[in-house]
Amino acid sequence: MAATPRLSPGDPAPDFTLPDADGNPVALSGLRGRKVVLYAYPAASTPGCTTQACDFRDSLASLQAAGYEVVGVSPDTTEKLARFRAAEGLSFPLLSDPDKAVLTAYGAYGEKSLYGKTVVGVIRSTFVLDEQGTVTAASYAVKAKGHVAKLRRDLGLD
Repeated sequence: MAATPRLSPGDPAPDFTLPDADGNPVALSGLRGRKVVLYAYPAASTPGCTTQACDFRDSLASLQAAGYEVVGVSPDTTEKLARFRAAEGLSFPLLSDPDKAVLTAYGAYGEKSLYGKTVVGVIRSTFVLDEQGTVTAASYAVKAKGHVAKLRRDLGLD
């Protein structure tokens, strides 16, 4: 598998419409006019992804106060996302991308290193988009633990 092209600051964010945990379509274009933190994660209800989602949950009020919407994307089914949302008290949209088309468009699906082996899967990534849908930051292979705190520092929120 060839390396997945990655996004860089200044790139237009690939538009998409994906179902949320309730099956309702969410379009990136519908978030224009707001800043968006879009994060890609491998699988709901796994330890690292739960840590990361809960960190976003716990930082949501300050992110929203600074004008950011948080949206998570994974290849999970809407049913699994609904269970994850309920179990962890998540109040931001979790979107289902089972065919991984959006994850691939963002460079968040492809070869990665896992326990010293090269595998193909979701690359834990975070994208910050401005009000016009332009990428202002793209972080790949981020750590589940501590990443939200680093993001908050990078955004000047701490």
